[in-house]
Amino acid sequence: MIKKLMVLLAAIAVVMPLLARLISQLQAQGRVFDKVEDVPHHHVAVVFGAGVRNGLPTPMLYDRVASAVSLYKAGVVDKLLMSGDNRLTALGAVSIDYNEPAVMRRTAMQLGVPDQDIVMDYAGRSTYDTCYRARDIFGLSDVVLVTQRFHLDRAILTCDALGISAVGYVADRQAYPVSLTWSTLREIPATLNAFLELYVTRPLPVLGERIVID
Repeated sequence: MIKKLMVLLAAIAVVMPLLARLISQLQAQGRVFDKVEDVPHHHVAVVFGAGVRNGLPTPMLYDRVASAVSLYKAGVVDKLLMSGDNRLTALGAVSIDYNEPAVMRRTAMQLGVPDQDIVMDYAGRSTYDTCYRARDIFGLSDVVLVTQRFHLDRAILTCDALGISAVGYVADRQAYPVSLTWSTLREIPATLNAFLELYVTRPLPVLGERIVID
């Protein structure tokens, strides 16, 4: 009896993350765009953080910012919300020098976006936190999400559950051989965790005063 129970629990542990990932992929169908001209106009694009090294964006982060800039220059979006962590290093140690949003902002300005059209979110410590704060701090209900394809399904799923209407723009502008493989595999348990956060634990991110994006 115990052996059968263990087998059942093991099967559930394998199936549940895969099922969660499948649901997120189905939910995002028809809402992920590869071409700038196909993306419907929105006031704000939300750009997710993806790591900083030695004060410079990682390749994934640079591509997210550059892709958002492409949307901005094409008139598809009017403002860029740069959401990331300014608290932790990649190893989890506290660092006053680690600041994803600041690097994202600087990169966007170097690519031609005026400072007044860049909004900073310094507490986007996870996909859940970024989407939650987009709604509760920045008052957004309709956005374009800019990140790599592997991440867009979960990001759209998260926005849907939080009452934000979202479409995604793919930020894959180059090959990421090692990091892409790891990130894609990580999405399986990460999507299951997203379901738990959205429907079970419902943690509160860092909140504060409302910031209106003109």
